[in-house]
Amino acid sequence: MHIEMTTSLWWGLAGLLPLLVYIVLVFRGIEVLTATAICVVLGAVLSHQTLLTFGAALASAMGSFLAMVGLIIMLGRGLGEVLSATGVSHTIVHRIIHTIGIDTEKKAMVGIMTACLVMVGLLGTMAGGNAIIAPIVVPIAAAVGLSRSTVGVIFQAVGEEALILGPFTPPVITLLGLTKIGYGDMLLYVCGPVALITLTATWFMIQRIQRRTKGIHPYEVPEDVERFVPTPRSKRATAVFALCFLAAVVWGIAGHAPTSFVIVIMLGLALITGLVGGLSFDEVLSLIVKGMAGNVGLFLLFLLLDPFIIFVEKAGGFAALATLLKPSMEIGGKSAIVITGGFLGAFGISGATVATLKLLHEMFNPLLTKYGVSMLAWSLALVVATRVNNFVFPGANMVSSLGFAGSDDMRSMLKNGWVVAACQLLFLTLFALFFA
Repeated sequence: MHIEMTTSLWWGLAGLLPLLVYIVLVFRGIEVLTATAICVVLGAVLSHQTLLTFGAALASAMGSFLAMVGLIIMLGRGLGEVLSATGVSHTIVHRIIHTIGIDTEKKAMVGIMTACLVMVGLLGTMAGGNAIIAPIVVPIAAAVGLSRSTVGVIFQAVGEEALILGPFTPPVITLLGLTKIGYGDMLLYVCGPVALITLTATWFMIQRIQRRTKGIHPYEVPEDVERFVPTPRSKRATAVFALCFLAAVVWGIAGHAPTSFVIVIMLGLALITGLVGGLSFDEVLSLIVKGMAGNVGLFLLFLLLDPFIIFVEKAGGFAALATLLKPSMEIGGKSAIVITGGFLGAFGISGATVATLKLLHEMFNPLLTKYGVSMLAWSLALVVATRVNNFVFPGANMVSSLGFAGSDDMRSMLKNGWVVAACQLLFLTLFALFFA
């Protein structure tokens, strides 16, 4: 009997091979979509899929939660195109910067952090949000003497936290869908504290980074700095957008709206803002399609992730891992499950945030159910896992932030990243010990 159980365990662990190959391929710099496609095929082989069942799995994935999140991300990109074309994005950043009043280094830091927090949280994408604010805030940073290194760290650190605070961002939508906790509880007990810890640590770090790098490769301040000036039409469109967005958030939270509600809101905001901003109906739709087209690859990635996870499960991978971890889980109980999940995601799984959230949740779901782990504690583990991974490894978010800041100081990025990661992991450990 023991030999049979051991053999079954090893065969089950072999079912994790697609996941292991996925991690190796991503860390070696292979595109996530390519790595996922390879691993889906490998998972299909290990779980003994036929062409018919493989096709059925792909068809089923079209109606999956991940596919819906992929659609929302595409619509977010489309909304971003409309906001940019109407000048709403630039008007929002302009008001944030000039309301604060920028005349010192610290005020510039606060202004850039605020602009980044709002814009990335609004659009749900670091690259899109930072791309919009960079042309506006970089001249301001140059005027007060902020270094490229400082601006790069701000772009990444604040952008990462904005992604877990915005009500319609992909990580938040995915987290709420997986754990079924409320947005208010998520902000109060999970993402709010993580963001506060991160921004506090980053604030102290950028003071040191600014002192060290102020005179090294500084920004050039042109004689005539072009500044964006909001027009009456862009101001009107911004006001309408802000009111509609706020109404949508309040309505969604009060009515406990499902994830599908976001699809309607994205389309509605794009149409209303575009029309008020002076665009025709055809122009608005063209901009939405243009933006969505830029994320087709991401949508395909999410479409493949659903069968990828299902095939690993059918091959017995998650069940075998749960069996393997069972002794340590029984010793440490709920706290060990939460801490293990957080650290495993932080250092063992790399790739798209939504994919990591889904993989970790499916992997640990049997243990979460069996031991009755608090969903708030598990939500914290999921959030910390995805944030830490982006801070300790030079991934896309880190590199793109350097690019938008015009910096090549990876050292400062990693220094801040590891300090932030240590703070987040310490908070997770303490939370798990007392509240899991």
